[in-house]
Amino acid sequence: MDGGTYTLVIERESDGHIQVGALGEIGFPAGWYAYTGSALGTGGFSRVERHRAVASGENDARHWHIDYLLGDDATSVDSVVTTTADIECAVARRLADAVGGAVSDFGCSDCSCRSHLVGCDDRAELLAAVERAHDVGTSGSGYTTS
Repeated sequence: MDGGTYTLVIERESDGHIQVGALGEIGFPAGWYAYTGSALGTGGFSRVERHRAVASGENDARHWHIDYLLGDDATSVDSVVTTTADIECAVARRLADAVGGAVSDFGCSDCSCRSHLVGCDDRAELLAAVERAHDVGTSGSGYTTS
């Protein structure tokens, strides 16, 4: 498998409202966020590089909810955790249970999850929760952090 599941660990440097496609305007306080997605198509984890390009301003296309958040100047990608397994929804649910702060309906228009984006005040706590969610989701088969 060339792809799998990824979680972006995202930093918001300041509070602000962002128009997020059909979801409308959402307030995003400064802090840390984790967005979980899948990269199962032919490009695999190249989707993560696309997200980094949106966050850096090199790509201004807006296809998914996360593009609107990443495209805001106050938002940057801190790190990425990947797993070569199709466990996107399981990771998203575990994160919502572990840290709370789910942004309703974000990134989950094609599944029954409450959200694929969670917020947290503490980077270390969030990153640890992301790593646990990926590790538990693969029954110990591992993940990578970059």
